[in-house]
Amino acid sequence: GQYGKFYAAFAGTDWYRKQVQENESIARKLGYAKVSEMKKAVARAIKAYVAAGGFLFAMCSATDTFDIALAAEGLDIVGPEYDGDPPDPYAQQKLDFSKCLAFQNFELEQSPLVYEYSNIDTSAKDMVRGQRNDYFTLFDFSAKQDPVPSMLVQDHVANVPGFMGQTTGFEKKLLKPAITVLAEVPGADEAKYIHGHFGKGTFTFYGGHDPEDYQHAVGDPPTDLSLHKNSPGYRLILNNVLFPAAEKKEKKT
Repeated sequence: GQYGKFYAAFAGTDWYRKQVQENESIARKLGYAKVSEMKKAVARAIKAYVAAGGFLFAMCSATDTFDIALAAEGLDIVGPEYDGDPPDPYAQQKLDFSKCLAFQNFELEQSPLVYEYSNIDTSAKDMVRGQRNDYFTLFDFSAKQDPVPSMLVQDHVANVPGFMGQTTGFEKKLLKPAITVLAEVPGADEAKYIHGHFGKGTFTFYGGHDPEDYQHAVGDPPTDLSLHKNSPGYRLILNNVLFPAAEKKEKKT
């Protein structure tokens, strides 16, 4: 319910105001007092889908904000700029990390003027490195012992060019112990691509917005995929599209 943390840069634009109006209207129709409560309900529904055996793939800020929404169940973590009233002053202390899928012990960024949700994201590290020095390395898994991670990291290169997003990567120290790191930025304590299990299902989180647009900005045109037919970054996305088809089906007897 924070509208992409675009308040500081775009609160006065027509498209931002329209988005707020549309979300508030939908929330009211569905019986929610606030947009943030509606969004948290969506996160819980997705979590239930995974628990029942579903496959979840998320990129950019759909990754960390998902867990933040789960941890903040029953809490008001958004400021008056978004919902008209102040957040719970003890929201940080009340976060329930046991409800998260991938992250724990993170700290919220509640200022509407800061383009960030929490300290999970590693965008600041990427800005220091710069595009020329930004890449991440895929781990090598045994197809026999770790078939799912092995499928998810299939690519024609081991080192993939980096790319930024509102959530570019994940601080390793904030990952839950059971999370499998599929790719990392060497020497940076930064995971780029992670995988885990919840209930009967699985989830995969991939940092960054567009593998072929290093620093995609609001209003930029979409990437012409025909120009990037051998993109190693997009190959990882394709792996997640194809992954569910590799699930073992019960044989009729």
